[in-house]
Amino acid sequence: MNNDTECANRRKLPPGAALAERLALHGTPTQQRAFVKALCKRYGAAAEQAWGFWGRTPQHPPDGWGWRTWLIQAGRGFGKTRAGAEWVRLVAENDPEARIALVGANMAEARAVMVEGDSGLLAIAPDGDRPRYEPSLGRLIWPTGAMAWLYSAEEPDALRGPQHSHAWCDEIAKWEKGVAVWDMLAMTMRIGNKPRIVATTTPQPVPLVRRILANAKGDAAVTRGRSQDNACHLPDDFLAAMDAHYGGTRLGRQELDGELIEDLEGALWSHELLERQRVTQAPERLRRVVIGVDPPAGAGAQSDACGIVVVALGEDGHAYVIADASVRGLSPEGWARAVAVAAEVHGADRIIAEANNGGAMVESVLRAAGAEHLPVKLAHASRGKAARAEPVSALYAAGKAWHVGVFPELEDEMAGMAIGGAYAGPGRSPDRADALVWAMTELMLGKKAREPRVRGL
Repeated sequence: MNNDTECANRRKLPPGAALAERLALHGTPTQQRAFVKALCKRYGAAAEQAWGFWGRTPQHPPDGWGWRTWLIQAGRGFGKTRAGAEWVRLVAENDPEARIALVGANMAEARAVMVEGDSGLLAIAPDGDRPRYEPSLGRLIWPTGAMAWLYSAEEPDALRGPQHSHAWCDEIAKWEKGVAVWDMLAMTMRIGNKPRIVATTTPQPVPLVRRILANAKGDAAVTRGRSQDNACHLPDDFLAAMDAHYGGTRLGRQELDGELIEDLEGALWSHELLERQRVTQAPERLRRVVIGVDPPAGAGAQSDACGIVVVALGEDGHAYVIADASVRGLSPEGWARAVAVAAEVHGADRIIAEANNGGAMVESVLRAAGAEHLPVKLAHASRGKAARAEPVSALYAAGKAWHVGVFPELEDEMAGMAIGGAYAGPGRSPDRADALVWAMTELMLGKKAREPRVRGL
């Protein structure tokens, strides 16, 4: 049922789906844009509207069409709106009996984005197949006889009464009454053999998105994507600016990379808290710089990471995380060299390392790696990682601990630690987060803290 490819062939466009995929994989954004411009100049409007040629594989319906719900959860600029509109177009041009619901976050957005926007239903339609738009009735009618109506997610009761065969729901994470609207819509999906819904959204951990994802192994298909995936159609300056300002941040991962970032219940650090405690640079004058080290339990490729986190104490009395130099899969000599390099680069005056899991060798391997001039302290952990981390978490909540820049892997581990000892972050253990805790404890909690018990070497 790939009517767009057939239309492209009828207009004698190059058989381009495979070529377009190769271009996206191998061409630079500048080369891709030049190719698009040249092709559109040669073939005119026919080229611009040949979705079978331009659409990337993730923008086309999943194979088999066995799903009832298709969720496109992707970053801004990915092409979610175009994918939703092209799916509606495909349905309307092939099914004269189609009765389609178009549901936006509100009526203004439904009109401005889904119908009248640059990637909306009117803009993408070929001249001969453009639907007749009746704004006063909130209705579109295609030459085939297929029809669509606009609805606002602010008014769930507007979905009482009508019935539909298909629906396109845009930015469902913004729907304030998301679950109620979805339930009302589901009860209208009673025309045809298998009614289907396409939902397009930038991900947020709201109940409706969670519910659809929970059914992803049932009759729901999920497509994920990043802004960068559509680099061919996005300005280089935009992509560079977004990466510079938001790359790795919670906002960037959600809005650009299309990640669904949820906070663990009872987490010691929420992503919101970490975003709030972020600065672009540390104070000019620093009192001390300490490196926390959580040595790996084993050696080689199968070992845990060696957490190496650099924390500075500013003149303002606040702590600043200035580097995550953690490494994985190295021998003791290898990770010791990484510690020594971090100490030299950042001018550290002390290394504090956990002694329980191989830390007893820290002094010797560090001296062998060239850090013999640095004082090394061993911290003996008598409590679990989460218990040690709680006082450090309180420093963040009090506004006394900051991250200078973005540390995605470290922050994911921190957000995966919960009160009571549960861990739901990446990897088997929060090695980076534990290294941070040792350094923060040394700088900020000192003798007042019961952990760590430290002895000089």
